Amino acid sequence: MQDLLSIYQISGFLILFPFLVALLLFLQRKDTPLRRFTVIFSGFLIMAASVYTAVTVLLSGGHTILFRPSTHAAMEAAEMAIRLGELLLLGVVIVLSIKYRKYFCILLGALGTLPVLILEFAGRIPVTETCLRLDPMAAVMYLIAGVVGPLICMYAVGYMRDYHHHHTDVKDRTNVFLSLLFVFLGGMFGLITSDHLVWVFFFWEITSVCSFLLIGYTRSHEAVNNSFRALWMNLLGGVAFAFGILTLLYLDPMNGKVISLSELTQQGRQAPAVMLAVTLFAVAALTKSAQFPFSRWLLGAMVAPTPSSALLHSATMVKIGVYFLIRLSPMFTNTFTGVMITVIGGFTFFAASLLAISQSDGKKVLAYSTISNLGLITACAGTGTTEGVWAAVMLMLFHAVSKSLLFQTVGDIENIMGSRDIEDMHGLIIKLPRLALIMMIGICGMFMAPFGMLVSKWAALKAFVDSQSVWLVIFLVFGSGSTLFYWAKWLGKICTVIHQSVNLDDSTHGSELISMVPLTCLIVVMCFAFPWMSDFMVQPVLDETFHRNVPNVIGGADTIIMMINVTMIFLIPIGSRFLSVGSRDRMTMSYVAGVNAGDDRHYIDSYGKNRPLYLANWYMEDYFGEKVLLWPSVGISAVIVILLVLIVMGGVF
Repeated sequence: MQDLLSIYQISGFLILFPFLVALLLFLQRKDTPLRRFTVIFSGFLIMAASVYTAVTVLLSGGHTILFRPSTHAAMEAAEMAIRLGELLLLGVVIVLSIKYRKYFCILLGALGTLPVLILEFAGRIPVTETCLRLDPMAAVMYLIAGVVGPLICMYAVGYMRDYHHHHTDVKDRTNVFLSLLFVFLGGMFGLITSDHLVWVFFFWEITSVCSFLLIGYTRSHEAVNNSFRALWMNLLGGVAFAFGILTLLYLDPMNGKVISLSELTQQGRQAPAVMLAVTLFAVAALTKSAQFPFSRWLLGAMVAPTPSSALLHSATMVKIGVYFLIRLSPMFTNTFTGVMITVIGGFTFFAASLLAISQSDGKKVLAYSTISNLGLITACAGTGTTEGVWAAVMLMLFHAVSKSLLFQTVGDIENIMGSRDIEDMHGLIIKLPRLALIMMIGICGMFMAPFGMLVSKWAALKAFVDSQSVWLVIFLVFGSGSTLFYWAKWLGKICTVIHQSVNLDDSTHGSELISMVPLTCLIVVMCFAFPWMSDFMVQPVLDETFHRNVPNVIGGADTIIMMINVTMIFLIPIGSRFLSVGSRDRMTMSYVAGVNAGDDRHYIDSYGKNRPLYLANWYMEDYFGEKVLLWPSVGISAVIVILLVLIVMGGVF
């Protein structure tokens, strides 16, 4: 009982403490040792509390813990704080929309917030005993948000110093930027822990407004436009979420008694009104996870400083959507909504991976890769199968760590080289060996065996085969092939050594290494800990999600094969090093159709002229470029989403 009490208290701490830290950072306008200490100390404190809570929940047998504020007065205070918070968020949207003349955002904000707010003040929202919830799925999300998120905040301390050194035209508002990062974390913990759908909606809107403010940090014309695009798309999701709540209150045969997430997923009912609410919640999740047709807001987030890109793309914003879809996964089993969500996710995975091939901007490749991988997670959740949920959770874990590391590394390389173009990373292993090694590990974590992304795709393939969907299998197979293509191109560019390469001054700050080194080590450790993660982290999620003991998705033979892969990936480089003894200083000329000029810097063309040698990737823009694929992909997926909502609504009315 004492352990449970401490868990309640720590959960409340994790929700409220980041908001307090945000206030302290906002008041510290100058870059002082105190501000740096505040971020790093607070980050480690949040990490410790998150890990302790997650481990306690997972070791408790994986049971769900439902609770609410301890007294009636505390409950009323919490509800009043949420109402005032909703008004504050709507006020921010209204003021900034008027300032920049984006009036349609006011309409969307009001359409989502006011109906719920009116019902709250009128006392029409049912009282429930399950305002807050801790279970294995929440524990997994605590590990993602509570470890990766604070590391990104620490990284931001050093990065922002260099950022304003290189971007002198941008007003230094680092205190605001750091404050928003911690508000984001507080909103994330609140969303993970909340079970009452109105509470979930409130924290959902916090993340929408914070992402809007982070993307518009520089206040440039492009940043403002991109931030409002992110705002209206996420507010549209908020409208869908709010109408989902209204559907449960007024159309559900249970007469509005189901208002918590745990009650909704435990009903096991697929009544038309319930499925309409679930469909609206799923549409809101699609906007948050940047699935087609809502993906452009995430692509526009690249104008913001790298820490916000890392936070939005890896640990928090985009994970909220797929987290909610995994929560709803049992409701998707053998339903039209589940089939359509899976099709949207599979199509997004395939289309975004093709679009990534045509990009040479490192951040843009990472952005399309994020959209693609989120599509795969969405498709897995939509199957409503145990294998699908297993793959979705594993993909979430590995994607959060690898993608956060890659965004941070690209940000550092851009600060040092003045470019994030992949072509400029030619010979990076010589120019910036430390950052190159970190980036190579991050890239390997995204697509190579035995890293978990590839193994999780195996489980996804099994889920798709079991769903008897040929299209999903095609999406996964060809999407995985294109994924291999663009990652291998980038990896080859880093490892290719040209003789003009020289060492650059690696000016990476200590606060940045505090983040990147643990993430790098974590990727490697997760390879060896894969079976343990499956048994003690993912299996409890499956048991709790499907309310039964689910057989292990990974068998003994799979574990043995994976361990062999882990061993080989380290033995092969070591063996190659010993075999190459004595040949270290030998220079091998590049093969250029047999006409290398002899200095490996020039070649002789067909007219006998001496020309400089330059190696470049082929990005196939004429085949997979944005002008060719982006808008058709958005259009196709928009039609699917509209048909989904209309057909489900037709079943109700």
